[in-house]
Amino acid sequence: MARPHVLVVEDDFPIRRGVVDALKFAGYAVVETDRGEDAFGLVEEHPIDLVLLDVMLPGREGFDVLREIRTVYPTLPVIMLTARGAEADRVRGLEGGADDYVVKPFSARELIARVEAVLRRSPERPDPVRWIEAEGRRVDLSRCEVVGSDEERTSLTEREVAILRHLASHRGRAINRNELLTRCWGIDPAGMETRTVDMHMARLRDKVEPDPGRPRIILTVRGKGYMLADSVRAGAR
Repeated sequence: MARPHVLVVEDDFPIRRGVVDALKFAGYAVVETDRGEDAFGLVEEHPIDLVLLDVMLPGREGFDVLREIRTVYPTLPVIMLTARGAEADRVRGLEGGADDYVVKPFSARELIARVEAVLRRSPERPDPVRWIEAEGRRVDLSRCEVVGSDEERTSLTEREVAILRHLASHRGRAINRNELLTRCWGIDPAGMETRTVDMHMARLRDKVEPDPGRPRIILTVRGKGYMLADSVRAGAR
């Protein structure tokens, strides 16, 4: 069985070194960086199974990095590492999509136990979706483009890719507008009245559907939201 890959994002070198050494000793493969700006690219480049993310990072704080990761990888486990122990910060991290929140200082045994617990809770998490096929078209999410049967290529925006990836990562259920706003826009939809999601869906259908007026790829489920049709194929490799 392949070793789980953990991304460690921590700017304090002694702490990062201790975390990395503990993970490797416990049998994990480790990717590391001291820059929040590098985190998302490393998630894209490596088969990351879990992210250990410091909050207080130079340039870009961990909460912003978490939001970016959640936009494209809504099911990737993330544990926040921070010296902040205030309840408000813990709540902010958890509400932002973090799976756990570890306050410094912590022992190596505690950290490994929390990593193992989060991974045990997440066996159903799918691999990040990289392509979708339906109706003679292939959507390459890594390249942000739709390739038609005639090889004509249409570019997708990052937001459109995030929407498709979220729908494909949660096959079999309708995704409501509030969930899409939270996961793909990174905003709290509470109390909002907006047609943003519907307008984006209309533009997305123009790009991926052979006949946007009669959608057969992105379906509307009345009263519930949107979902991909059963005929749509998706993969992570």
